[in-house]
Amino acid sequence: MPESSVPQFAADIALLDDDVDFRTYLEDFLTDEKVYTVRTFANPADLFASCEERVPDIVLLDMKMGEVTGDKVVEQLLAKWPNMCVIIITGYPSLEDMRATFKLKVFDYVAKPFTLAQIRQVLKNAVEAFGLGSTAQNRLRERLGHAIKMLRVSRDWSLKDMAAHTKLSVSQISAIERGANLPSIESLLAICASFGKKPSEVLASIEF
Repeated sequence: MPESSVPQFAADIALLDDDVDFRTYLEDFLTDEKVYTVRTFANPADLFASCEERVPDIVLLDMKMGEVTGDKVVEQLLAKWPNMCVIIITGYPSLEDMRATFKLKVFDYVAKPFTLAQIRQVLKNAVEAFGLGSTAQNRLRERLGHAIKMLRVSRDWSLKDMAAHTKLSVSQISAIERGANLPSIESLLAICASFGKKPSEVLASIEF
């Protein structure tokens, strides 16, 4: 097959839901979009086993699955793969559940019934936010910039504080955090040193 005709997938999606009809419905829709690869699962054990073999870009996760609760699955997923994009889909929306899942850093929360336009937009937002389907260099810039920003925020530092610790300019740091520029080796070493981390630790944290 010529290279130009090879499908370019925006994201690899894993769907966990115990309702077989809903799984089939959403799998058919996503497949018809022709920009996603889709794997579906009826229980968390099968999802985790598949993730060990290949980590999906996006996990669509039912909140209520009998004895299994979505928040526990989210907790386990993000503990192992902290940069994974998780989107909750539920037929039993509640403000309490929404607050709990956003505390776990899920990307979005979609209540059933939803329109196909709604789920299409949520996935489009996720693809853009996580840089899915972009080049490896773009993904590296975006993920590394986000990781550095999170380290700064965890210290409660302003951009000026970080500039003082790293001897870099505020504009340099801002461009790196936005994913506009990759840090040079010297800049990355200075940034990592300011947080007491090795560059390998920071790069490992973004799973790149």
